[in-house]
Formats: sequence, C-alpha cells, structure tokens
Amino acid sequence: MTERPAGRHFSATLANARADRVRQVAALAGRSARRRAGEVLVEGPQAVREVVAHRAAQVKDVYVLEDAMGGRGPLALIADAALDADLSVHPVTPAVARALSGDSQGIVAVASSEAVYSHFPEAAWLVAILAQVRDPGNAGAAIRVADAAGADAVVFAGESVDPTNPKVVRAAAGSLFHLPVVRAESLAIAVGVAREAGLTILATDVSGDSELGAGALDLTGATAWVFGNEAWGLTGHELSLADRVVKIPIFGRAESLNLGTAAAVCLYASAWARQPPR
Repeated sequence: MTERPAGRHFSATLANARADRVRQVAALAGRSARRRAGEVLVEGPQAVREVVAHRAAQVKDVYVLEDAMGGRGPLALIADAALDADLSVHPVTPAVARALSGDSQGIVAVASSEAVYSHFPEAAWLVAILAQVRDPGNAGAAIRVADAAGADAVVFAGESVDPTNPKVVRAAAGSLFHLPVVRAESLAIAVGVAREAGLTILATDVSGDSELGAGALDLTGATAWVFGNEAWGLTGHELSLADRVVKIPIFGRAESLNLGTAAAVCLYASAWARQPPR
C-alpha cells in the first residue's frame, strides 16, 4: 500500500464498487442527478487537473487509483496538487474507478456546479454565444476554441446542451474551468445582455451580407459571435437579433463547416484583429 503523508486529506481506500458513495458519484453522469445535487462530474487527468488548478474552492472530492499514488506520475501529481489545495483525495481500486466512470482514466473529481456556471462578465471584448447547440462534443469544442482565442465568456442560449454534461466537460479539455460559462433562457436574452455590455452582435450564416476576411468587416471592437444549431443553423428570427450577419467563405467543395471550425475561424479573426499574429 502506498505510504501517505500524515495530516493530509486522504480517506481509506474505496474498494466496494457498489457502495452508496460510488453510486452517487456515477449517477452524476445523468442530468437529473446533477441538478438535484448541484454537482458536476469531472473525468480524466486533464479536466481534473484544470478544475483543481482553477476552481479548487468548488471541488468537493477527488478519486484516484491507489496504485497511481506516490511517485511523479501524472495522476500522482494531480493528487498532490489537490492535497496542496486542501482537498479530500480518495484512493480507489480499479473496479471502483470503472464504477465511478468509464471515462475516468484513473481519476475523477466531483465539483459544485458553481465551478462551471458564472455571470456575464462586466467588461468583455469577445464572447461566443451558442444558440440551440445540442451536440455535447461540438459545445465542448467551442468552449475550448473560445478559451484558446482569449474570449471572455461562452453563453449557452435557449435549448442548448447542458454545459455540465460529462461529454461537454471532456470535449472542453479543461477549458470549461478557464472562462465564464453562462446560461441564458433564450438567444434574445443573451443578445440583450451582450448588447447592454457594449458588444456588437455578429451572427454566422451563409446568407450573410458581409464576408469574413473580405476587409469590409471591422472586428477591432467588442464583439459577440452567435453560432447556431448544428443541423439547421440560425432561424430568420434569430438572425434578425444580430447587428450584422457574416458569411464564412468556402473556397473548396465543402458544403459547410462544423460548429467547432466555424467558431475557430470567427473567434480567431476577432483575436487577430485586436492583436495581429506575432
């Protein structure tokens, strides 16, 4: 058994895969359980490392394979960081790790939903608004892109996927804990808040009267980009909420771009307009 430093927040090894605690953690894969508990399941080394580093105050427990404890392996380093942050670390057997999550990769954390949700920032220059985006992989990729482009927030509007969905958390690759994620009941509300904050609202659609990269679009100001549903894009009403509708040019034979790629193109265009590539 791995030697554990005295005075640090280790529990006894969890070895019963059917224990109530294990079942309660595993249940967080379901939306209703997350809502009742006000918690989110964070799976895998990258996501757990980032939630511990950036949202430690909201982390309730960390579960890590006992065999990975000690030494300088990646899981041990994350567990040490959690202990340094005064968090409770629970060594688990391989059977318990599998019962907690099939995507644990040896480590999971349980955090308050407050680790994800936030308010619209008071001062923002770049925001991504997701309207009716249903696919968790696309939503997570958009969060990751927004983080990389230096965006100030990502807004999930209307009937978009739950940001605490485990697939969103995994696809965001830790970026979910780097920037504010905001829920809005409708796109109209999200656009209204962004406009009140002084942002210009740009929507992406093939019908756009402005073309990205054509030189006529000024992206140096504060901007909120609106991205629509993967299957049907933005409706006519949703497009009418924007200040301008922008078309991403297609130079090859592809019919369209997926959400993550469209978000990357638009958000990086804004980032480069404000700070040209080095």
